[in-house]
Amino acid sequence: MEVQNRVSAERVFPCGKILALIYHIYARMTATSHAFLLLPAPIEGTMAPADEKAGSASLKKSPSVSDVKAEVVVVSGPKDGLKRQMKNRHIAMISIGGVIGTGLFLGTATALETGGPVGMLLAYIVVGSLCYAVMISLGEMAAFLPIPGGHLTFAGRFFDPALSFTLGWLYWYNWTIILPAELSAASVVISYWNKTINSAAWIAMCLAVVLIINAFGAGAYGEAEFIFASIKVITITGLLILGLVLDLGGGPKHDRIGFRYWKNPGPFVQLDNIGGVKGRFLGWSAVMSQAAFSFIGTEVVAIAGAEVKNPRRNIPKAIRNVYIRLLLFYIGGVIMIGLLVPSNDPRLNIADGTAAASPFVIAINNAGIKVLPSIINAAILTSAWSAANSDLYSSSRALYGLALNGKAPSIFLKLTPHGLPWVSVATCSCFAFLAFMGVSSGSGKVFGWFANMTAVAGLSSWFGIAITYIRFYRGLKAQGINRNTLPYKSPLQPFAGWYAAVGCFVVALFSGWSVFLKGHWRADTFITNYLPMMLFPVLYVGAKLWTRVPLIPYTEMDFKSGLQEVLDASTEETPPRNWIERIWRKIM
Repeated sequence: MEVQNRVSAERVFPCGKILALIYHIYARMTATSHAFLLLPAPIEGTMAPADEKAGSASLKKSPSVSDVKAEVVVVSGPKDGLKRQMKNRHIAMISIGGVIGTGLFLGTATALETGGPVGMLLAYIVVGSLCYAVMISLGEMAAFLPIPGGHLTFAGRFFDPALSFTLGWLYWYNWTIILPAELSAASVVISYWNKTINSAAWIAMCLAVVLIINAFGAGAYGEAEFIFASIKVITITGLLILGLVLDLGGGPKHDRIGFRYWKNPGPFVQLDNIGGVKGRFLGWSAVMSQAAFSFIGTEVVAIAGAEVKNPRRNIPKAIRNVYIRLLLFYIGGVIMIGLLVPSNDPRLNIADGTAAASPFVIAINNAGIKVLPSIINAAILTSAWSAANSDLYSSSRALYGLALNGKAPSIFLKLTPHGLPWVSVATCSCFAFLAFMGVSSGSGKVFGWFANMTAVAGLSSWFGIAITYIRFYRGLKAQGINRNTLPYKSPLQPFAGWYAAVGCFVVALFSGWSVFLKGHWRADTFITNYLPMMLFPVLYVGAKLWTRVPLIPYTEMDFKSGLQEVLDASTEETPPRNWIERIWRKIM
Protein backbone atom coordinates (compact mmCIF):
# COMPACT_ATOMS: atom_id res chain seq x y z
CA MET A 1 0.00 0.00 0.00
CA GLU A 2 1.63 3.20 -1.15
CA VAL A 3 2.04 6.02 1.39
CA GLN A 4 0.84 9.52 0.61
CA ASN A 5 3.36 12.23 -0.22
CA ARG A 6 4.68 14.83 2.21
CA VAL A 7 2.17 17.48 1.16
CA SER A 8 -0.67 15.13 2.07
CA ALA A 9 0.94 14.43 5.40
CA GLU A 10 1.06 18.13 6.21
CA ARG A 11 -2.63 18.45 5.44
CA VAL A 12 -3.65 15.48 7.54
CA PHE A 13 -1.77 16.27 10.75
CA PRO A 14 -1.88 19.28 13.06
CA CYS A 15 1.90 19.14 13.47
CA GLY A 16 2.64 18.80 9.77
CA LYS A 17 6.09 20.31 9.78
CA ILE A 18 7.37 17.95 12.44
CA LEU A 19 5.86 14.92 10.76
CA ALA A 20 7.10 16.05 7.36
CA LEU A 21 10.64 16.08 8.73
CA ILE A 22 10.16 12.60 10.19
CA TYR A 23 8.62 11.50 6.92
CA HIS A 24 11.71 12.66 5.02
CA ILE A 25 13.84 10.32 7.12
CA TYR A 26 11.69 7.36 6.23
CA ALA A 27 10.77 8.50 2.71
CA ARG A 28 12.34 5.48 1.02
CA MET A 29 10.28 3.00 2.97
CA THR A 30 7.81 1.19 0.68
CA ALA A 31 4.87 -1.02 1.33
CA THR A 32 4.76 -4.75 0.57
CA SER A 33 2.24 -7.43 1.36
CA HIS A 34 1.46 -9.23 4.59
CA ALA A 35 -1.14 -11.66 5.83
CA PHE A 36 -3.10 -9.32 8.04
CA LEU A 37 -6.82 -8.79 8.16
CA LEU A 38 -8.65 -6.08 6.25
CA LEU A 39 -12.25 -5.42 7.13
CA PRO A 40 -14.82 -6.91 4.81
CA ALA A 41 -16.30 -3.46 4.32
CA PRO A 42 -14.46 -0.15 4.29
CA ILE A 43 -16.33 3.03 5.18
CA GLU A 44 -17.50 3.39 1.59
CA GLY A 45 -19.51 0.26 2.22
CA THR A 46 -18.01 -2.06 -0.38
CA MET A 47 -16.81 -5.52 0.47
CA ALA A 48 -13.16 -6.39 -0.06
CA PRO A 49 -12.72 -8.77 -3.01
CA ALA A 50 -11.23 -11.54 -0.91
CA ASP A 51 -14.08 -11.32 1.51
CA GLU A 52 -16.70 -11.44 -1.21
CA LYS A 53 -15.42 -14.87 -2.13
CA ALA A 54 -14.73 -16.14 1.34
CA GLY A 55 -17.49 -14.60 3.37
CA SER A 56 -20.46 -14.11 1.07
CA ALA A 57 -21.86 -17.55 1.59
CA SER A 58 -22.51 -19.49 4.73
CA LEU A 59 -20.32 -22.42 5.66
CA LYS A 60 -22.23 -25.48 4.57
CA LYS A 61 -20.17 -27.80 6.70
CA SER A 62 -18.33 -26.07 9.55
CA PRO A 63 -19.05 -27.74 12.87
CA SER A 64 -15.75 -26.60 14.37
CA VAL A 65 -12.88 -24.17 14.03
CA SER A 66 -10.81 -26.89 12.40
CA ASP A 67 -13.17 -26.85 9.44
CA VAL A 68 -12.72 -23.11 9.08
CA LYS A 69 -8.94 -23.57 8.95
CA ALA A 70 -9.22 -25.32 5.61
CA GLU A 71 -10.75 -22.24 4.03
CA VAL A 72 -8.44 -19.57 5.45
CA VAL A 73 -8.15 -16.49 3.28
CA VAL A 74 -4.89 -14.52 3.26
CA VAL A 75 -5.44 -10.82 2.72
CA SER A 76 -2.75 -8.41 1.66
CA GLY A 77 -1.84 -5.59 3.97
CA PRO A 78 0.84 -3.00 4.70
CA LYS A 79 4.55 -3.73 4.64
CA ASP A 80 5.65 -6.37 7.15
CA GLY A 81 2.91 -5.52 9.62
CA LEU A 82 3.06 -5.26 13.38
CA LYS A 83 5.59 -7.61 14.96
CA ARG A 84 4.69 -10.23 17.57
CA GLN A 85 7.24 -9.07 20.13
CA MET A 86 5.31 -9.41 23.40
CA LYS A 87 5.94 -12.49 25.48
CA ASN A 88 3.68 -14.45 27.80
CA ARG A 89 4.89 -12.65 30.92
CA HIS A 90 4.34 -9.28 29.23
CA ILE A 91 0.70 -9.86 28.36
CA ALA A 92 0.02 -11.63 31.67
CA MET A 93 1.32 -8.75 33.77
CA ILE A 94 -0.30 -6.12 31.54
CA SER A 95 -3.66 -7.85 31.98
CA ILE A 96 -3.30 -7.87 35.77
CA GLY A 97 -1.66 -4.53 36.48
CA GLY A 98 -1.04 -2.73 33.21
CA VAL A 99 -3.78 -0.15 33.61
CA ILE A 100 -3.83 0.06 37.39
CA GLY A 101 -3.21 3.76 37.54
CA THR A 102 -4.33 6.98 39.07
CA GLY A 103 -7.96 5.84 38.92
CA LEU A 104 -7.25 3.53 41.87
CA PHE A 105 -4.45 5.38 43.64
CA LEU A 106 -5.72 8.95 43.20
CA GLY A 107 -9.23 8.94 41.69
CA THR A 108 -10.71 6.97 44.59
CA ALA A 109 -10.39 10.16 46.64
CA THR A 110 -13.18 11.74 44.61
CA ALA A 111 -15.20 8.51 44.74
CA LEU A 112 -15.02 8.33 48.54
CA GLU A 113 -15.81 12.02 48.96
CA THR A 114 -18.80 11.79 46.59
CA GLY A 115 -20.39 8.45 47.46
CA GLY A 116 -19.13 7.45 50.90
CA PRO A 117 -17.49 4.09 51.70
CA VAL A 118 -20.50 1.87 50.90
CA GLY A 119 -21.60 3.95 47.92
CA MET A 120 -18.07 3.73 46.50
CA LEU A 121 -17.89 -0.02 47.12
CA LEU A 122 -21.24 -0.71 45.45
CA ALA A 123 -20.27 1.42 42.45
CA TYR A 124 -17.00 -0.45 41.99
CA ILE A 125 -18.76 -3.82 42.31
CA VAL A 126 -21.32 -2.91 39.64
CA VAL A 127 -18.79 -1.46 37.20
CA GLY A 128 -16.39 -4.31 37.96
CA SER A 129 -19.05 -6.84 37.00
CA LEU A 130 -19.64 -4.94 33.75
CA CYS A 131 -15.91 -4.95 33.08
CA TYR A 132 -15.75 -8.70 33.61
CA ALA A 133 -18.70 -9.30 31.28
CA VAL A 134 -17.10 -7.15 28.59
CA MET A 135 -13.70 -8.80 28.96
CA ILE A 136 -14.88 -12.39 28.69
CA SER A 137 -16.94 -11.43 25.63
CA LEU A 138 -14.02 -9.66 23.99
CA GLY A 139 -11.64 -12.41 25.08
CA GLU A 140 -13.55 -15.08 23.17
CA MET A 141 -13.30 -13.08 19.95
CA ALA A 142 -9.70 -11.98 20.50
CA ALA A 143 -8.45 -15.48 21.30
CA PHE A 144 -10.06 -16.81 18.12
CA LEU A 145 -8.75 -13.96 15.95
CA PRO A 146 -5.96 -11.92 17.65
CA ILE A 147 -5.65 -9.44 14.80
CA PRO A 148 -4.73 -5.75 14.40
CA GLY A 149 -7.41 -3.39 15.69
CA GLY A 150 -8.96 -5.79 18.20
CA HIS A 151 -12.63 -5.05 18.79
CA LEU A 152 -12.51 -2.21 16.25
CA THR A 153 -11.94 -4.81 13.55
CA PHE A 154 -14.43 -7.26 15.05
CA ALA A 155 -17.19 -4.63 14.88
CA GLY A 156 -16.76 -4.26 11.12
CA ARG A 157 -16.57 -8.00 10.61
CA PHE A 158 -19.49 -9.11 12.81
CA PHE A 159 -21.77 -6.02 13.03
CA ASP A 160 -21.41 -3.42 10.29
CA PRO A 161 -18.84 -0.93 8.92
CA ALA A 162 -20.58 2.01 10.60
CA LEU A 163 -20.08 0.55 14.08
CA SER A 164 -16.44 -0.17 13.30
CA PHE A 165 -15.99 3.43 12.21
CA THR A 166 -17.76 4.70 15.34
CA LEU A 167 -15.90 2.51 17.82
CA GLY A 168 -12.60 3.15 16.11
CA TRP A 169 -12.70 6.90 16.37
CA LEU A 170 -14.39 6.83 19.77
CA TYR A 171 -11.73 4.47 21.11
CA TRP A 172 -8.97 6.58 19.63
CA TYR A 173 -10.54 9.66 21.21
CA ASN A 174 -10.78 7.85 24.54
CA TRP A 175 -7.09 6.95 24.73
CA THR A 176 -6.00 10.26 23.26
CA ILE A 177 -7.87 12.19 25.96
CA ILE A 178 -6.76 9.99 28.85
CA LEU A 179 -3.07 10.53 27.97
CA PRO A 180 -3.01 14.19 29.09
CA ALA A 181 -5.11 13.18 32.12
CA GLU A 182 -2.41 10.79 33.32
CA LEU A 183 0.33 13.33 32.61
CA SER A 184 -1.60 15.90 34.66
CA ALA A 185 -1.90 13.35 37.46
CA ALA A 186 1.84 12.71 37.34
CA SER A 187 2.43 16.44 37.74
CA VAL A 188 0.12 16.50 40.77
CA VAL A 189 1.97 13.59 42.33
CA ILE A 190 5.42 15.12 41.83
CA SER A 191 4.29 18.39 43.43
CA TYR A 192 4.02 16.45 46.70
CA TRP A 193 7.80 16.78 46.99
CA ASN A 194 8.48 20.02 45.13
CA LYS A 195 5.99 22.84 44.56
CA THR A 196 8.52 25.49 43.52
CA ILE A 197 9.16 24.14 40.01
CA ASN A 198 6.49 24.85 37.41
CA SER A 199 4.31 21.83 36.68
CA ALA A 200 5.02 22.23 32.96
CA ALA A 201 8.54 20.93 33.57
CA TRP A 202 7.24 17.73 35.18
CA ILE A 203 4.69 17.19 32.41
CA ALA A 204 7.38 17.60 29.76
CA MET A 205 9.70 15.18 31.57
CA CYS A 206 7.02 12.49 31.90
CA LEU A 207 5.96 12.92 28.29
CA ALA A 208 9.54 12.53 27.09
CA VAL A 209 9.92 9.18 28.87
CA VAL A 210 6.61 7.91 27.45
CA LEU A 211 7.66 8.92 23.93
CA ILE A 212 11.03 7.20 24.23
CA ILE A 213 9.48 3.94 25.43
CA ASN A 214 6.86 3.89 22.67
CA ALA A 215 9.44 4.79 20.02
CA PHE A 216 11.13 1.42 20.52
CA GLY A 217 8.00 -0.56 19.64
CA ALA A 218 5.95 -3.31 21.24
CA GLY A 219 8.94 -5.15 22.69
CA ALA A 220 10.12 -2.14 24.68
CA TYR A 221 6.53 -1.34 25.64
CA GLY A 222 6.04 -4.88 26.89
CA GLU A 223 9.24 -4.83 28.96
CA ALA A 224 8.47 -1.39 30.42
CA GLU A 225 4.92 -2.37 31.29
CA PHE A 226 6.11 -5.62 32.83
CA ILE A 227 8.37 -3.62 35.17
CA PHE A 228 5.80 -0.87 35.85
CA ALA A 229 2.96 -3.35 36.39
CA SER A 230 5.12 -5.47 38.70
CA ILE A 231 5.84 -2.40 40.85
CA LYS A 232 2.15 -1.53 40.98
CA VAL A 233 1.06 -5.05 41.82
CA ILE A 234 3.62 -5.25 44.64
CA THR A 235 2.59 -1.79 45.87
CA ILE A 236 -1.16 -2.41 45.95
CA THR A 237 -0.62 -5.83 47.55
CA GLY A 238 1.53 -4.24 50.24
CA LEU A 239 -1.05 -1.49 50.77
CA LEU A 240 -3.84 -4.02 51.23
CA ILE A 241 -1.82 -5.87 53.87
CA LEU A 242 -0.79 -2.61 55.57
CA GLY A 243 -4.38 -1.36 55.49
CA LEU A 244 -5.65 -4.48 57.20
CA VAL A 245 -2.97 -4.14 59.89
CA LEU A 246 -3.82 -0.47 60.48
CA ASP A 247 -7.56 -1.15 60.58
CA LEU A 248 -7.05 -3.82 63.26
CA GLY A 249 -4.95 -1.48 65.39
CA GLY A 250 -1.47 -2.62 64.42
CA GLY A 251 -0.17 0.86 63.57
CA PRO A 252 2.11 3.07 65.69
CA LYS A 253 -0.93 4.60 67.45
CA HIS A 254 -2.56 1.18 68.06
CA ASP A 255 -5.92 2.68 67.09
CA ARG A 256 -8.39 -0.07 66.14
CA ILE A 257 -10.53 1.58 63.46
CA GLY A 258 -12.77 -1.29 62.36
CA PHE A 259 -15.93 0.05 60.68
CA ARG A 260 -15.86 3.34 62.57
CA TYR A 261 -16.13 5.54 59.47
CA TRP A 262 -19.03 3.51 58.10
CA LYS A 263 -21.00 4.74 61.12
CA ASN A 264 -19.64 8.28 61.32
CA PRO A 265 -19.79 10.16 58.96
CA GLY A 266 -21.83 7.26 57.51
CA PRO A 267 -21.94 4.69 54.71
CA PHE A 268 -23.30 7.07 52.06
CA VAL A 269 -22.85 10.73 51.17
CA GLN A 270 -25.81 12.95 50.31
CA LEU A 271 -24.74 14.49 47.00
CA ASP A 272 -24.78 18.30 47.18
CA ASN A 273 -26.66 17.98 50.50
CA ILE A 274 -29.74 16.57 48.74
CA GLY A 275 -31.70 14.77 51.42
CA GLY A 276 -33.14 11.28 51.55
CA VAL A 277 -32.80 8.39 49.17
CA LYS A 278 -32.46 10.74 46.20
CA GLY A 279 -29.25 12.27 47.55
CA ARG A 280 -27.72 8.88 48.32
CA PHE A 281 -28.69 7.50 44.90
CA LEU A 282 -27.20 10.49 43.11
CA GLY A 283 -24.01 10.19 45.16
CA TRP A 284 -23.72 6.52 44.26
CA SER A 285 -24.48 7.10 40.56
CA ALA A 286 -21.92 9.91 40.40
CA VAL A 287 -19.24 7.50 41.65
CA MET A 288 -20.03 5.09 38.81
CA SER A 289 -18.21 7.23 36.24
CA GLN A 290 -15.17 7.47 38.51
CA ALA A 291 -15.23 3.70 38.94
CA ALA A 292 -15.47 3.31 35.17
CA PHE A 293 -12.40 5.51 34.75
CA SER A 294 -10.49 3.12 37.00
CA PHE A 295 -11.50 0.05 34.99
CA ILE A 296 -11.26 1.51 31.48
CA GLY A 297 -8.26 0.08 29.67
CA THR A 298 -8.60 -3.58 30.55
CA GLU A 299 -9.35 -4.25 26.89
CA VAL A 300 -5.79 -3.25 25.93
CA VAL A 301 -5.03 -6.99 26.02
CA ALA A 302 -7.15 -7.47 22.88
CA ILE A 303 -5.64 -4.44 21.15
CA ALA A 304 -2.20 -5.98 21.76
CA GLY A 305 -3.35 -9.30 20.30
CA ALA A 306 -1.60 -8.67 16.97
CA GLU A 307 1.73 -8.19 18.74
CA VAL A 308 1.58 -11.08 21.21
CA LYS A 309 3.58 -14.25 20.73
CA ASN A 310 1.54 -17.45 20.72
CA PRO A 311 -1.71 -15.43 21.03
CA ARG A 312 -4.11 -18.38 21.16
CA ARG A 313 -2.58 -19.49 24.45
CA ASN A 314 -1.61 -16.18 26.01
CA ILE A 315 -4.74 -14.13 25.28
CA PRO A 316 -7.16 -16.55 27.02
CA LYS A 317 -4.81 -16.87 29.98
CA ALA A 318 -4.61 -13.08 30.29
CA ILE A 319 -8.40 -12.79 30.14
CA ARG A 320 -8.78 -15.34 32.92
CA ASN A 321 -6.45 -13.25 35.09
CA VAL A 322 -8.81 -10.28 34.92
CA TYR A 323 -10.82 -11.45 37.92
CA ILE A 324 -7.66 -11.15 40.06
CA ARG A 325 -7.42 -7.49 39.22
CA LEU A 326 -11.14 -6.90 39.71
CA LEU A 327 -11.62 -8.68 43.02
CA LEU A 328 -8.28 -8.37 44.76
CA PHE A 329 -6.94 -5.01 43.70
CA TYR A 330 -9.96 -2.83 42.97
CA ILE A 331 -12.65 -4.23 45.23
CA GLY A 332 -10.13 -4.96 47.97
CA GLY A 333 -8.60 -1.52 47.54
CA VAL A 334 -11.86 0.42 47.84
CA ILE A 335 -12.90 -1.64 50.88
CA MET A 336 -9.65 -0.77 52.61
CA ILE A 337 -9.90 2.91 51.67
CA GLY A 338 -13.47 3.08 53.01
CA LEU A 339 -12.34 1.58 56.32
CA LEU A 340 -9.30 3.81 56.86
CA VAL A 341 -10.36 7.27 55.65
CA PRO A 342 -13.56 9.19 56.55
CA SER A 343 -15.50 10.48 53.56
CA ASN A 344 -15.56 14.03 55.00
CA ASP A 345 -11.76 14.37 55.22
CA PRO A 346 -10.93 17.72 53.53
CA ARG A 347 -7.71 16.27 52.08
CA LEU A 348 -9.79 14.15 49.70
CA ASN A 349 -10.49 17.21 47.55
CA ILE A 350 -8.34 16.42 44.53
CA ALA A 351 -9.01 19.84 43.00
CA ASP A 352 -6.61 21.29 45.54
CA GLY A 353 -3.81 19.86 43.41
CA THR A 354 -1.93 18.02 46.15
CA ALA A 355 -0.82 14.40 46.07
CA ALA A 356 -1.92 14.07 49.67
CA ALA A 357 -5.39 13.63 48.17
CA SER A 358 -4.55 9.95 47.63
CA PRO A 359 -6.58 8.03 50.24
CA PHE A 360 -3.66 5.67 50.79
CA VAL A 361 -1.31 8.56 51.61
CA ILE A 362 -3.95 10.08 53.91
CA ALA A 363 -4.41 6.77 55.75
CA ILE A 364 -0.67 6.34 56.27
CA ASN A 365 -0.30 9.92 57.50
CA ASN A 366 -3.19 9.39 59.92
CA ALA A 367 -1.41 6.31 61.26
CA GLY A 368 1.66 8.40 62.08
CA ILE A 369 4.07 6.60 59.73
CA LYS A 370 6.51 9.25 58.52
CA VAL A 371 8.62 7.71 55.71
CA LEU A 372 6.06 5.56 53.94
CA PRO A 373 3.93 8.36 52.37
CA SER A 374 6.81 9.37 50.09
CA ILE A 375 7.36 5.75 49.08
CA ILE A 376 3.69 5.31 48.24
CA ASN A 377 3.72 8.60 46.38
CA ALA A 378 6.59 7.31 44.25
CA ALA A 379 4.52 4.22 43.46
CA ILE A 380 1.58 6.44 42.47
CA LEU A 381 3.93 8.34 40.15
CA THR A 382 4.98 5.03 38.62
CA SER A 383 1.34 4.12 38.04
CA ALA A 384 0.64 7.43 36.29
CA TRP A 385 3.73 6.97 34.15
CA SER A 386 2.75 3.41 33.30
CA ALA A 387 -0.84 4.37 32.47
CA ALA A 388 0.38 7.18 30.19
CA ASN A 389 2.62 4.64 28.48
CA SER A 390 -0.38 2.34 27.87
CA ASP A 391 -2.48 5.29 26.69
CA LEU A 392 -0.08 6.23 23.90
CA TYR A 393 0.35 2.59 22.90
CA SER A 394 -3.42 2.00 22.71
CA SER A 395 -4.27 5.24 20.89
CA SER A 396 -1.56 4.71 18.27
CA ARG A 397 -2.63 1.09 17.65
CA ALA A 398 -6.26 2.17 17.41
CA LEU A 399 -5.32 4.76 14.79
CA TYR A 400 -3.27 2.14 12.95
CA GLY A 401 -6.26 -0.22 13.02
CA LEU A 402 -8.52 2.50 11.61
CA ALA A 403 -6.13 3.09 8.72
CA LEU A 404 -5.74 -0.65 8.17
CA ASN A 405 -9.50 -0.93 7.73
CA GLY A 406 -9.89 2.10 5.48
CA LYS A 407 -11.34 4.38 8.18
CA ALA A 408 -8.36 6.77 8.35
CA PRO A 409 -5.75 8.05 5.85
CA SER A 410 -3.35 5.34 4.70
CA ILE A 411 -0.33 7.31 5.87
CA PHE A 412 -1.09 6.04 9.38
CA LEU A 413 -0.08 2.58 8.14
CA LYS A 414 3.54 3.68 7.79
CA LEU A 415 5.84 1.34 9.74
CA THR A 416 9.49 1.27 10.64
CA PRO A 417 11.50 -1.84 9.70
CA HIS A 418 10.87 -3.07 13.25
CA GLY A 419 7.08 -2.87 12.91
CA LEU A 420 6.48 0.41 14.78
CA PRO A 421 3.53 2.46 13.41
CA TRP A 422 5.59 5.62 13.79
CA VAL A 423 3.16 8.03 12.08
CA SER A 424 0.34 6.93 14.38
CA VAL A 425 2.58 7.23 17.44
CA ALA A 426 3.78 10.70 16.42
CA THR A 427 0.25 11.94 15.74
CA CYS A 428 -1.21 10.70 19.01
CA SER A 429 1.73 12.20 20.88
CA CYS A 430 0.71 15.68 19.75
CA PHE A 431 -2.49 15.54 21.82
CA ALA A 432 -0.48 14.93 24.98
CA PHE A 433 0.28 18.64 25.01
CA LEU A 434 -3.28 19.22 26.26
CA ALA A 435 -1.85 18.32 29.66
CA PHE A 436 -0.24 21.75 29.76
CA MET A 437 -3.73 23.18 30.36
CA GLY A 438 -3.07 22.26 33.98
CA VAL A 439 -0.38 24.93 34.24
CA SER A 440 -3.07 27.62 34.47
CA SER A 441 -6.22 25.74 35.54
CA GLY A 442 -4.61 23.38 38.04
CA SER A 443 -3.53 19.85 37.24
CA GLY A 444 -5.98 18.31 39.70
CA LYS A 445 -8.95 20.04 38.10
CA VAL A 446 -7.81 19.17 34.58
CA PHE A 447 -7.36 15.55 35.66
CA GLY A 448 -11.01 15.49 36.81
CA TRP A 449 -12.26 16.87 33.49
CA PHE A 450 -10.36 14.36 31.40
CA ALA A 451 -11.31 11.51 33.75
CA ASN A 452 -15.04 12.17 33.23
CA MET A 453 -14.65 12.44 29.46
CA THR A 454 -12.62 9.24 29.35
CA ALA A 455 -15.04 7.25 31.52
CA VAL A 456 -18.12 7.97 29.40
CA ALA A 457 -16.28 7.36 26.13
CA GLY A 458 -14.91 4.11 27.56
CA LEU A 459 -18.39 2.95 28.57
CA SER A 460 -19.56 3.66 25.02
CA SER A 461 -16.74 1.48 23.71
CA TRP A 462 -17.71 -1.30 26.13
CA PHE A 463 -21.29 -1.04 24.87
CA GLY A 464 -20.02 -1.47 21.31
CA ILE A 465 -17.92 -4.50 22.29
CA ALA A 466 -20.94 -6.11 23.95
CA ILE A 467 -23.31 -5.73 20.99
CA THR A 468 -20.54 -6.92 18.65
CA TYR A 469 -20.13 -10.08 20.72
CA ILE A 470 -23.87 -10.75 20.72
CA ARG A 471 -23.81 -10.85 16.92
CA PHE A 472 -20.57 -12.87 16.93
CA TYR A 473 -22.30 -15.42 19.17
CA ARG A 474 -25.29 -15.64 16.86
CA GLY A 475 -23.04 -15.81 13.79
CA LEU A 476 -21.26 -18.86 15.15
CA LYS A 477 -24.61 -20.55 15.67
CA ALA A 478 -25.87 -19.61 12.22
CA GLN A 479 -22.77 -21.08 10.55
CA GLY A 480 -22.75 -24.19 12.71
CA ILE A 481 -19.42 -23.51 14.44
CA ASN A 482 -19.21 -25.21 17.81
CA ARG A 483 -18.02 -22.79 20.53
CA ASN A 484 -16.40 -25.70 22.37
CA THR A 485 -13.74 -25.78 19.65
CA LEU A 486 -12.71 -22.15 20.18
CA PRO A 487 -9.41 -21.40 21.96
CA TYR A 488 -11.42 -19.69 24.71
CA LYS A 489 -15.12 -20.20 25.41
CA SER A 490 -16.38 -17.49 27.73
CA PRO A 491 -18.92 -18.42 30.44
CA LEU A 492 -22.43 -17.07 31.02
CA GLN A 493 -23.07 -16.29 27.37
CA PRO A 494 -25.01 -14.73 25.78
CA PHE A 495 -26.38 -13.30 29.05
CA ALA A 496 -23.04 -11.67 29.95
CA GLY A 497 -23.03 -9.84 26.63
CA TRP A 498 -26.57 -8.52 27.13
CA TYR A 499 -25.81 -7.54 30.73
CA ALA A 500 -22.75 -5.57 29.60
CA ALA A 501 -24.64 -3.79 26.81
CA VAL A 502 -27.58 -2.68 28.97
CA GLY A 503 -25.45 -1.93 32.03
CA CYS A 504 -22.94 0.27 30.20
CA PHE A 505 -25.73 2.34 28.66
CA VAL A 506 -27.48 2.86 32.01
CA VAL A 507 -24.27 3.80 33.86
CA ALA A 508 -23.30 6.31 31.17
CA LEU A 509 -26.81 7.80 31.19
CA PHE A 510 -26.79 8.43 34.95
CA SER A 511 -23.14 9.54 35.20
CA GLY A 512 -24.01 13.23 35.47
CA TRP A 513 -27.72 13.05 36.26
CA SER A 514 -27.50 15.49 39.17
CA VAL A 515 -27.01 18.48 36.82
CA PHE A 516 -30.65 18.19 35.73
CA LEU A 517 -31.94 18.85 39.24
CA LYS A 518 -33.12 22.34 40.04
CA GLY A 519 -30.29 24.52 41.30
CA HIS A 520 -27.55 21.96 40.58
CA TRP A 521 -26.59 22.89 37.02
CA ARG A 522 -22.85 22.73 36.30
CA ALA A 523 -21.68 23.34 32.77
CA ASP A 524 -18.37 21.51 33.19
CA THR A 525 -20.12 18.42 34.62
CA PHE A 526 -22.66 18.33 31.79
CA ILE A 527 -20.05 18.78 29.05
CA THR A 528 -17.54 16.26 30.38
CA ASN A 529 -20.20 13.60 31.08
CA TYR A 530 -22.58 13.91 28.15
CA LEU A 531 -20.59 15.31 25.24
CA PRO A 532 -18.62 12.04 24.83
CA MET A 533 -21.89 10.08 25.11
CA MET A 534 -23.37 12.11 22.25
CA LEU A 535 -20.43 11.24 20.02
CA PHE A 536 -21.57 7.62 19.69
CA PRO A 537 -24.96 8.22 18.00
CA VAL A 538 -23.60 11.12 15.95
CA LEU A 539 -20.70 9.08 14.55
CA TYR A 540 -22.79 5.95 14.00
CA VAL A 541 -25.76 7.66 12.33
CA GLY A 542 -23.42 9.75 10.17
CA ALA A 543 -21.45 6.71 9.05
CA LYS A 544 -24.66 4.74 8.49
CA LEU A 545 -26.15 7.46 6.30
CA TRP A 546 -22.90 7.69 4.35
CA THR A 547 -22.43 3.96 3.73
CA ARG A 548 -26.09 2.86 3.63
CA VAL A 549 -24.87 -0.69 4.31
CA PRO A 550 -27.18 -3.01 6.31
CA LEU A 551 -26.07 -5.18 9.19
CA ILE A 552 -23.89 -8.08 8.09
CA PRO A 553 -26.08 -11.20 7.84
CA TYR A 554 -25.15 -13.96 10.28
CA THR A 555 -24.56 -16.43 7.45
CA GLU A 556 -22.17 -14.04 5.69
CA MET A 557 -19.95 -13.20 8.68
CA ASP A 558 -16.30 -13.83 7.89
CA PHE A 559 -14.64 -16.19 10.37
CA LYS A 560 -11.74 -17.04 8.04
CA SER A 561 -9.79 -14.02 6.78
CA GLY A 562 -6.53 -13.52 8.65
CA LEU A 563 -6.79 -16.83 10.46
CA GLN A 564 -3.75 -18.33 8.74
CA GLU A 565 -1.43 -15.69 10.18
CA VAL A 566 -2.81 -16.44 13.63
CA LEU A 567 -2.28 -20.17 13.19
CA ASP A 568 1.28 -19.56 12.00
CA ALA A 569 1.97 -17.53 15.15
CA SER A 570 0.75 -20.34 17.40
CA THR A 571 3.50 -22.59 18.71
CA GLU A 572 3.80 -25.44 21.16
CA GLU A 573 5.63 -24.25 24.26
CA THR A 574 8.31 -26.40 25.84
CA PRO A 575 7.16 -28.00 29.11
CA PRO A 576 8.64 -26.67 32.37
CA ARG A 577 11.86 -28.42 33.38
CA ASN A 578 11.66 -27.97 37.15
CA TRP A 579 9.36 -26.80 39.95
CA ILE A 580 10.54 -23.19 39.68
CA GLU A 581 9.55 -23.03 36.02
CA ARG A 582 6.22 -24.71 36.82
CA ILE A 583 5.41 -22.05 39.43
CA TRP A 584 6.48 -19.25 37.08
CA ARG A 585 4.39 -20.73 34.25
CA LYS A 586 1.39 -20.93 36.57
CA ILE A 587 1.73 -17.29 37.65
CA MET A 588 2.47 -15.91 34.20
